[in-house]
Amino acid sequence: MTQVTPDPVVRELCIELLADVDSLGKRIAQRIRDSDPYYAQETRVTHADLNIAVRDNIAYILNSLAALPGVDLDIPRATARTRALQGVPYESVLQAFRIGARSLWEVMIEHSSSETRDVLLQAAADIWQVSDNLAFAVTDTYRDAIAARARVDSQVRSALLNSLLDGTADTARQWDAARLLGIPMQGNFIVVSAECVLPGQEPLPHIESDFLRADVASAWRVDADRQEGIIVLTRHTGIDAVLDILRSAAISRMGCSAAFGRLDETARAVHDARLACSAATPGSRDITRFDGNPVGVLLASAPESAAMLARQILGRVLDLPEQDREVLIDTARTWLSVSGSTSTAAKQLHMHRNTVRYRLRRLEELTGRDLTNPRDLGEIHLALEAARILSLV
Repeated sequence: MTQVTPDPVVRELCIELLADVDSLGKRIAQRIRDSDPYYAQETRVTHADLNIAVRDNIAYILNSLAALPGVDLDIPRATARTRALQGVPYESVLQAFRIGARSLWEVMIEHSSSETRDVLLQAAADIWQVSDNLAFAVTDTYRDAIAARARVDSQVRSALLNSLLDGTADTARQWDAARLLGIPMQGNFIVVSAECVLPGQEPLPHIESDFLRADVASAWRVDADRQEGIIVLTRHTGIDAVLDILRSAAISRMGCSAAFGRLDETARAVHDARLACSAATPGSRDITRFDGNPVGVLLASAPESAAMLARQILGRVLDLPEQDREVLIDTARTWLSVSGSTSTAAKQLHMHRNTVRYRLRRLEELTGRDLTNPRDLGEIHLALEAARILSLV
C-alpha cells in the first residue's frame, strides 16, 4: 500500500479529531444507517457494533493521515472479515466504508480554518489515497473470508447431509441438517440414487439447480460410485413431475425410494433407492421406483441367487451365438410386455406373428418350460429380469 507524507497542518487536524473519535464514530455510524437500510434494520449488525467498528476505522484513517507509528490494516481487515462471516452483503460493506471516508472528509473541512483549508484541499490526494488503500484491503479480505466461509459451509453441509443420508444423525443433528439444507423435518420425501458412469462424475449434472428452478428443495452428494439426494415433494410438484426432471438430467440409471414422511426414515430410503438403481437396466438412463418394480428389486437384492436362477433357466439360451440369443430374448421380452399378445408383439417387432410363435416355441424347447403354464411363465419372467439386471444379455 502507498504511504502518505502528511502536511503539518493535516497532521495537527487529525490529532485534534482523534481526541473526539468516539462521538465522531457515532455521528458517522448514524449517517451510514440513514444511507443503507441494511444497517438500519440491525439484521446482522447491531447499532453498538456498527458504532465501535466505525470509530475504530475512523481512528485508523486519522492515524494513517497523521503518519502516526503502529498503523496497519488490521482494523479494516478485521471489520471486513467480521462482516463477511456475518453475511453482510459486500455492497453494503463497501458502501459503509465509502460513506465513512466521505463523512470524515466533510468533518475535516468543517474543522479547518480559512487559513488551513487551502492546505487541506491540497492534501486531498493523500486522503483519498488512504481511502483507496482501505477499499483494496476491505475487498481482498472480504473475498478471502467469503471463500473460507464457503469451504467451511460446504464441509459442514456435506457432513450433515452424510449423517442424514447414512442414518448416523441423532434427532438434534437431524434438526441441524434440515435447517441448513432447507428441508423440513416432516413432509413428503423421496431419495434418489444414480450410478456414476465414471468415478466421481455426476450422473445428474446440475440437478440441484434444476430442482431450484422448479421450486423444489433438494440436497445432493456424490462419491466415486453414485450421486444421491433427498427431494421434498409438494402438492404442486409430486413424484411424476420430479421423475420428469430426473429423466431430463440423467446420463445413467437411477433408483427412487418410496415416499416417506420423516427424516429419521432417510437411511432406509437410501438403501431402497440403491436397490432400485441396481434393478434398472445397466448402461441405460432408466429410473426404477422401489415400489414400482418389486420383482426387479427382489432380484437385485440377491445378485448371486439371481445369477443362479438366470443360468439355471436360461442357460441354453445364454449359450447361443450372440445374434440368435438376442433375437430370442428380445422376442420374449416384447411378448411379455404386451401381456402375451402375439399379434401386438409382432407389430412392435415388425414381423409376422408366425415368426413370433416360432421363436417362442424355440424358447420353450431351450428352457424346458411351457409358456402356457403360469408357473413356467413366471420362472421365464424372473430369469429374464435377472439376466437384464446382471447384464447377462
